[in-house]
Order: sequence, then C-alpha cells, then structure tokens
Amino acid sequence: MNIRTFQPGDEATQAALFNVAAFALPGFKAATSDDVKRRTRARGFDPGARFYAEEGGQVVGYCVLEPEQGRVSVPWCRKGFESAAGPLFDAALDAARARGLDTVFAAYRRDWEPVLTFLADRGFVVAREIVNFWADPVDLPTLVNRSKLPIDRLRRTDLPAVAAMGRGLLRLPDEKLESYFFANPYFPAEALLVLRGADDEPVAIGIGLESSTYADVKKVDPNAPCFRLGAFGTEGLNTKRVNGLFSFVVADPGRALTAGLALLSEASQEMTEGTVTALAAQCPSDAPHLTSFYTRYFKEHGRFPILEKRLA
Repeated sequence: MNIRTFQPGDEATQAALFNVAAFALPGFKAATSDDVKRRTRARGFDPGARFYAEEGGQVVGYCVLEPEQGRVSVPWCRKGFESAAGPLFDAALDAARARGLDTVFAAYRRDWEPVLTFLADRGFVVAREIVNFWADPVDLPTLVNRSKLPIDRLRRTDLPAVAAMGRGLLRLPDEKLESYFFANPYFPAEALLVLRGADDEPVAIGIGLESSTYADVKKVDPNAPCFRLGAFGTEGLNTKRVNGLFSFVVADPGRALTAGLALLSEASQEMTEGTVTALAAQCPSDAPHLTSFYTRYFKEHGRFPILEKRLA
C-alpha cells in the first residue's frame, strides 16, 4: 500500500470515497467534487497535508489535515480496504507534528458512533461541545439597556481588550485579530458592538449578522459539525454563514446577563429591521457564563462534540 499526498484530479475520487464510506451514517450529506475543489483551490491550501492510500494503482482511502485550523478528519476508506485507515491517520498526525502543532481536533456529529469510537481509540477526548441555539424575536423579553452604559462600534484601539476578554475562547493569536475583525470579507466591522464602561473601556463585545444570502437558522442541521460565522470561538475555522447570528464575550463573567441583554437588544433591533426572522447563536460548553445566557433567552437547537488530542 502506498500513501501519497494530494494530486490534481483527486477531488472526484475523494468525494466518491466519502459518499461510499459515510452514506449509512445519520444525517449523511453527500459530498461533490465541486465541494472538494473549493477547498483545494482556496488560498492557503496545503497539498502536503492531504493523504491518499493507493492499492493496485487505485485510491482506496483518504485523510485530511487542515494545518491552519489544527483540524483532522478520520480516514474514509472503500469497503474492504479498512486497513488503510491506520497508515492514513498516522500520516496526518505526523504532518501535524512536522508543522509544529501541539494539539489537533476533530468535529463530528455526536450520533456518528463509529467515527467517535475510532477517535477515542486513538487518544482523542471530548474537550467540549459546541451548542447551537435559535430564538424567535417575538419570544424575547422586552429588552432595554439595563446597564445604562453606552454602546458603539468596535475601534482598533479596543483590540487588546477584546483579546483579554476572549482569552481561552478566541482561536486566533492577538496579532491576527485586527485583520479578522476589520478586513473580514464576510461581515463589516460595523457589525461589532461594544458595551463601554464609565472609563470608556470595553465591558463586552457583541456581533449581529444580517444578510439575506445567509442560511435560515431554522433550515440548517443543528447537529452537523458546522461552526457559525461570527460566533466568538470560530475565528480562523471553516464556517457556515447563518442569518441573524448573535454572539458576545464579556470581560467579567458575573456581568454576562446584563451585558448580553444590552448587546442583544441593540443587535436584534438592527437585524430584525432587515431580513432576520429568527436569531441564531453558537457557544462552546466550556464557557458556562455564556451558555447560561443563551439557554435562558434562546432555545437549544442541537450540539456536536469537539475531540482533541495532544501530540507528543
């Protein structure tokens, strides 16, 4: 068996392998060669981090590492060639180590038991769950700025405060936050709201996204392992664009309720004047002050696990 890296033309083979290997799993959604091509033609694509097993001149399995995200897939193999899974996965983890990664993660549906078992058998543990929420604006309480503190737009000078309050949640290093928030091709910097204290310093940061071209939260699969654009904690990851997304971070967890309500009031007023008929949210389970807020004012829609492995 030969393990090699990506070559042009592998896109259709990869899509077909996934469809054959995963079609019986709950919530299966078929891949297309165009799906794969979008990833392989994206800026920053690393062909040396995508691995294919060949047997008798035919590709019988593949495994993907996404180094910029630290994300790894399980190997997907043609029936009868499951023995390729181990070498493929080892190749992906070796590539992660070679690129200096200390940790890798995988994200799959929680009802994909064979996949989760494969990962657990290889030392992956559930680090957190990503919880998806939605809310009908008419079901929200009458919202007022209970903090009586000013809300305005994000400034570049606010970025150190954003980095500090997002420590452990934000997935980008501090030096990349300016580009993410102020040069993001998918949302304007004006979508970011800042709740300020008496000293004009940020108390909390929120975001509200509105676009008729983004998905309706009531029509997306809430258990699919899809990170939502704009949700704090998804920076640098592949994301799904969902209309009406609200998210926030707060400097003092004890003020999450007050700050969240103030920002939600402002964001929902702006969004529901446009195309938003339902609000969306997404939050990791290891940020309990944030999940408590969403649980109180939104409805849980679904969740999926994040499995991590430290690389020796």
